[in-house]
Amino acid sequence: MRFTIISKNDEKSKKTRSYITNELEKRGMKEDKIKPEIIISIGGDGTLLGAFHMYQHLLTETMFVGVHTGNLGFYADFHPEESDLLIDLIDRREFVKTEFPLVHVKVHTDDGEENHLALNETTLKMVQGSTLAIDVGIGGKPFEKFRGDGICISTPSGSTAYNKSLGGALIHPSFQSIQLTEIASINNRVFRTIGSSIILPSHHTLNVYPNKNDTHLLTIDHLHFQLNGISSIEYKVAEETIKFARFRHFPFWHRVRESFISS
Repeated sequence: MRFTIISKNDEKSKKTRSYITNELEKRGMKEDKIKPEIIISIGGDGTLLGAFHMYQHLLTETMFVGVHTGNLGFYADFHPEESDLLIDLIDRREFVKTEFPLVHVKVHTDDGEENHLALNETTLKMVQGSTLAIDVGIGGKPFEKFRGDGICISTPSGSTAYNKSLGGALIHPSFQSIQLTEIASINNRVFRTIGSSIILPSHHTLNVYPNKNDTHLLTIDHLHFQLNGISSIEYKVAEETIKFARFRHFPFWHRVRESFISS
């Protein structure tokens, strides 16, 4: 099996990376940074997000597994002290593929069209922190006029991240959906929004129409883009999915409990 490892730059992660690399190569596996069959992320969720964006062009050909060396690793199944177990399981190919939905973001600007994929979430805000003013449509029909700090569109797995801190719902990754959550919306007798999160199925499309004369800040997970002349942005459940190699049963709600409730 061809593998590659993306690790955080701290000593614990680098030491774990070196050990796993050496042991996998001893078993006849080959490190391949160009077309890996499995990508091992060592660090936290930020490390896995970086690995996802580095290899998103290979989503149909590769899968991910996480080793947690940070403070919170929602996507990780293993700890460094379990490295030998992970190595054995990879060697024996004892895994099942689990697929999680992604958000597809299509941005129309004066310069053309650009497309992005987000694993956790994408947000739209103003660059200087001023009020974001957009028209929101669902399924090609007008829905509301939003005024506030911004909007967050998350995947089910990303619902536990920024979306949760905004008061959005937690959604099981088996649901093919995206979620729109407001960021400090203005609600008075002049401006009025729905005020709660909206969950859209895979056959629905969310459209936003900003002021083309404004400069906007678009985030895709940890990436930031400053854009001018945006005429519209389309959000929907992506046709692509991210595949995780699951070597043992680790239910979503157990992850939620371990991450946010258990001490």
